[in-house]
Amino acid sequence: MAAKPKDILWAPWRLEYIKKGGEKGCIFCQKLKDRDGLGNLVLYRGRKCFVMLNLYPYNNGHLMIVPFKHIGAWEKLDEVTTCEMIELSQKMMVILKRTMCPHGFNMGMNSGRVGGAGVIGHAHIHLVPRWTGDNNFMPVTGGTKVISQSLAQAYQLLKKEIIKSGLNGR
Repeated sequence: MAAKPKDILWAPWRLEYIKKGGEKGCIFCQKLKDRDGLGNLVLYRGRKCFVMLNLYPYNNGHLMIVPFKHIGAWEKLDEVTTCEMIELSQKMMVILKRTMCPHGFNMGMNSGRVGGAGVIGHAHIHLVPRWTGDNNFMPVTGGTKVISQSLAQAYQLLKKEIIKSGLNGR
């Protein structure tokens, strides 16, 4: 049965990402090789995972928690890695609450192409802050998503709070 228009999640601002096409190699593995900072959007490195801003966010402060190991299937990650991913998700929620005051969160993982994964071979968790009324007419009528904060501003704000919180990485 075909989806009814009311059953469709419209995200036209993602078109830039889709048009860009496939990256050469794994973007997450490349981020691990790069120097941390605004240039690669990596905010934190733990023992087995790192946290970075999403270059094509659904909302301000859209983070990804990514294991160092290039493994595509969640069920194949070792217990220590999965525990750190969940712990970092909790800690990043606290940091996002302190800095951006969201009213709630979406947290999830897209597994496999059919599951909506943009990066097929490297598991990761999305953590998206949400605010009451953050969805409006702009994406549907104007084909535009309003993100009220630049990636640079979000990066500086979150990085400062990560350091202030004493979150110890490697």
